[in-house]
Amino acid sequence: MLNQLTFAALAEKVLNEEKRPLSPGEIWQLAVAKGYDKQLSSHGKTPKQTLYAIIHIDAKRNAATKFYKAGEIPARYFLKDLKNTVGEATIEAAVQKPDNSAPAPYDYKESDLHPFLAYFAHTHFDAFTKTIRHQNSKKSEFGEWVHPDMVGVYFPFDDWCPEVLDLTAATGNRGVKLYSFELKKKLDFSNLREAFFQAVSNSSWANEGYLVAAEVFDAPEFTAELSRLSTSFGIGILRLDLEAPDSSEVVFPAKERTQVDWDTVNKLATMNKDVKQLLIRLRKDLNNKEVIKPEYDTVMSAEDLPKLIKKKTP
Repeated sequence: MLNQLTFAALAEKVLNEEKRPLSPGEIWQLAVAKGYDKQLSSHGKTPKQTLYAIIHIDAKRNAATKFYKAGEIPARYFLKDLKNTVGEATIEAAVQKPDNSAPAPYDYKESDLHPFLAYFAHTHFDAFTKTIRHQNSKKSEFGEWVHPDMVGVYFPFDDWCPEVLDLTAATGNRGVKLYSFELKKKLDFSNLREAFFQAVSNSSWANEGYLVAAEVFDAPEFTAELSRLSTSFGIGILRLDLEAPDSSEVVFPAKERTQVDWDTVNKLATMNKDVKQLLIRLRKDLNNKEVIKPEYDTVMSAEDLPKLIKKKTP
């Protein structure tokens, strides 16, 4: 029978063998690859998070700890006994290395996420989406970071009575709400700032703007930075679940803007014919008080969506 390991002993075992600072996610990935996870005395539902918490608390509060923190973003840990053995150059190189501890188990393109977002926007925001194709943009005129990947529209037809709809039409306040979505396959420290400020540039014109990804790095320091950026700039964070679309979630909500930046919308319509056609469609649907659903992105069922994504072969 194999000797059972605690989470701290598992981390120490991996660090002794690798002889370089590692993030808790990297430690866990190597432990699984080596089969050490099967030796744990207890496992839990989120072992990677448990491992992080145990190492973090032990290094911070235990005077006799064997661990020390060697890097901040992402947090990496090493063994005190090995510090002088491996040398400062090795430690510094490991600290600067991106954390690639959680490779995606799926084989997909960014565009494959669009149906998942169309479903989420419809079920969560009661909105219909329209994909904005980048190849239809005049990039030479306006640059790269101008329009989002998808636009969502909420119509109040089912929520407001006819008299209210008529009154709002007469006053020019139709009750329409516009969402802007910037999609990425993953979010981690390697692309966070570029992706986030691309979303700020592309989506701040809407009532609500979101940065969307299927893989969101779950280390506490990354979540804290996401929260800070979201709070500072008003861009929400949305995670898509590729296995269970109904489990997709708004990680951080967007700050709602009462007014749409119509100058930017005009710029988008001038730049991209998909945006222009969407605006024409909106006007027709508002005038007719009816959404012509085939004119928007198809909303697939939660059961059919996972079939779009293939698992990677070992």
